[in-house]
Amino acid sequence: MSHVKIAVFPVAGLGTRFLPATKSIPKEMLPVVDRPLIEYAVEEARAAGIEEFVFVTSASKRAIEDHFGAAPELERQLRTARKTAALDAVSRSRLPEGSSTFLRQDNPRGLGHAVSLAARLVGDRPFAVLLPDDVIDAPGGCLRQMVAAHAETGGHMVATMTVDREATRAYGVLDVTERAGRIFHARGLVEKPAPEAAPSREAVVGRYILDPAIFRRLATLRPGAGGEIQLTDAISADCENLPVSGFGFDGARYDCGSVAGYLEANLAFALSRPELTGGTLDMMARHLARHQTRGAA
Repeated sequence: MSHVKIAVFPVAGLGTRFLPATKSIPKEMLPVVDRPLIEYAVEEARAAGIEEFVFVTSASKRAIEDHFGAAPELERQLRTARKTAALDAVSRSRLPEGSSTFLRQDNPRGLGHAVSLAARLVGDRPFAVLLPDDVIDAPGGCLRQMVAAHAETGGHMVATMTVDREATRAYGVLDVTERAGRIFHARGLVEKPAPEAAPSREAVVGRYILDPAIFRRLATLRPGAGGEIQLTDAISADCENLPVSGFGFDGARYDCGSVAGYLEANLAFALSRPELTGGTLDMMARHLARHQTRGAA
């Protein structure tokens, strides 16, 4: 049984990189093939044993709450029309009644601030944080892999991947002291360091398992990079009292906070679906041939 039962999903961002699409649609509701980004994160959490779901949201994100609730009229129509596959898909997206909570972040002040709003609901339990922008295709799910590792390490754990040194300026980066298999023991994290100052190439991506002590640290933390309350700063400061580790997950991560990463995720997940593979490959071949023809003209 998982020892981590509650997860926080920070979903209050504006999604400005996807304007005008996100003018009226939450970024987290943009589809990857035929399911919204947020559903991939929630499904991953459920596979890891999460039973309570806390969404830190904003005024324009009501569609997320509706997505995970019941849709009795739609389900009735699908049942009447005997559209079994569509009915199953809608039913699977529904969270159990009473398992989800939606908190409003009226004054966005960074990821650390968003996480801090869940303190009362989390209490004194270890908890997960999942950033839906990071879609991770991993055997059993990235969070499930992390939960198993965290049962041995305790403390704070972040998911990491190895990046080119030049790319470290875009991530929180682990200051590694020792590696044991997929676990990187660390003395801290540095938020978006210059490549020449980066302590390693192990970059933090959007999955965390945190000790509840993080809330005390966040309550007194000063703004960091970008003038925001940085979650990585709070984790790093806790190295004085708690183990901090990175976990190099087995899987592929798609940065759906960028247009290029979002397009790549759609392509990768389409190719992973047997009923879509052939058509997707044919489409790619046609467009590649057309692009090459235009380039030669």
